[in-house]
Amino acid sequence: MKVAILAGGVGTRLVEETEVKPKPMVMIGGRPILWHIMMHYAFYGFKDFVVALGYKGEFIKRYFVDYCSLNSDLTVNLARGEVRPHVNGLHHRDWNVELIDTGEATLTGGRIKRLAPYLGNQTFMLTWGDGVADVNLEQLLKFHRAHGKLATVTAVRPPARFGRLEMRGDEVVSFTEKPQLGEGWINGAFFVLEPGVMNYIDSDATQWEREPLERLAADGQLRAFKHTSFWQCMDTLRDKKLLETLWETGQAPWKIWEA
Repeated sequence: MKVAILAGGVGTRLVEETEVKPKPMVMIGGRPILWHIMMHYAFYGFKDFVVALGYKGEFIKRYFVDYCSLNSDLTVNLARGEVRPHVNGLHHRDWNVELIDTGEATLTGGRIKRLAPYLGNQTFMLTWGDGVADVNLEQLLKFHRAHGKLATVTAVRPPARFGRLEMRGDEVVSFTEKPQLGEGWINGAFFVLEPGVMNYIDSDATQWEREPLERLAADGQLRAFKHTSFWQCMDTLRDKKLLETLWETGQAPWKIWEA
């Protein structure tokens, strides 16, 4: 099963980092957040990736072109101009990564549709290139297959950014620091989709989170897999620093792999 990752957005709310690189290449613990996401999928056996490129996509291409050389021991034959990586190195990955230019201005729905020729006529997974979680992908896939609809979205309830006040007039009757969202669930990505979802995407100007998901829901073709454990997007520098701190202190809940 293939995993589609949207990695083409500009990341305007993380401009401190994204002026010089695409958001999926922002480093957490010395590795791009894109690598962390792929490690999560690979842990569950999903190692066939299709990455939708856009803004500064050349950075992502260069990273994967150089990956084996930079993460392996090498034998360099200067006379013949040959470089041979030692494939038994610690960081060797048995992944297949397709890097597809989907246009710098294309919206999320358009990027998904442009990936259709590479995904084939089969169930596929989809996520964004800027968020990590400890979602159990085996349970997610089992849930999707059980309901038989076109689309499954992982629903999450992240902590609020600020303490919640309940007031009576100007009197604070309760204060709760960083509660879970009291109302509803939000889109946490980590989708499982059937090829039929492509029929809900009209053009490059289609935003996946708007018309396609709205229409899938209206048609009874969208189900939610409720994830109550760790989930964190990286929209701002504050989010990036939080993920860095979790990684550096050995408390990163999304790190479910050994090495």
